[in-house]
Amino acid sequence: MMGPAHSLSGAAAWLGVGAATAAAGRPMPWPVLLAGALICAGAALAPDLDHKAATISRSFGPVSRRLCEIVDKLSYAVYKATKKPGDPRRSGGHRTLTHTWLWAVAIGAGTSALAITGGRWAVLAILFVHMVLAIEGLLWRATRGSSSDVLVWLLAATSAWIIADILDQPGNGADWLFTEPGQEYLWLGLPIVLGALVHDIGDALTVSGCPVLWPIPVGRKRWYPVGPPKALRFRAGSWVELKVLMPVFMVLGGVGCAAALNVI
Repeated sequence: MMGPAHSLSGAAAWLGVGAATAAAGRPMPWPVLLAGALICAGAALAPDLDHKAATISRSFGPVSRRLCEIVDKLSYAVYKATKKPGDPRRSGGHRTLTHTWLWAVAIGAGTSALAITGGRWAVLAILFVHMVLAIEGLLWRATRGSSSDVLVWLLAATSAWIIADILDQPGNGADWLFTEPGQEYLWLGLPIVLGALVHDIGDALTVSGCPVLWPIPVGRKRWYPVGPPKALRFRAGSWVELKVLMPVFMVLGGVGCAAALNVI
């Protein structure tokens, strides 16, 4: 999938979680619903950190481009070290390590640990990074070109500061789901895990599939490309993605938001 579809699916997924928690009697405060949807939209781009042409590679200028190169090499090294006889030869690390359930869980757990140990500035950094990615993904046409980078960063920084201030107010969700002292913002890892997994599921629908099950072996492959029957797959950026899936994500997100806020 392309960046906009990934971000839309991430936002829709978190809004769906909001609807589910409301139905279960544990509704999200609206700031958690909003912040989580934006974080999940941004996190749904993050697995492509192994691809130098992906949206995330240009989101933070030279820093993200260099990081993409490092992650690509790391992913390729892990692939070569763990592949089984049935796994094909590769020339790079795209759609390997960062496209697995284990990576999603590790990144989410690391984010939660950073949020509860690093204080306000760590929370602001997490929000800023994911606000940038959400803006790049959801408003991708408007953010093309290096001249818009500074504006995106300023908008993301402002949004992160405002959202953190709102969440810090009593009852607005800093301690949502985890209420013990010192557990404020522990929940921030959840939309990040969800965003990464939604990205993997989206890629699994495409022609190449996605090795989301790694390191669990399937037959003679450890990097088994999970996906539906090939007749049901599509190419990234095709009309199926643009004309069918993206409108569906928008509708599902709207319905999920309305249900989460008890409008329907």
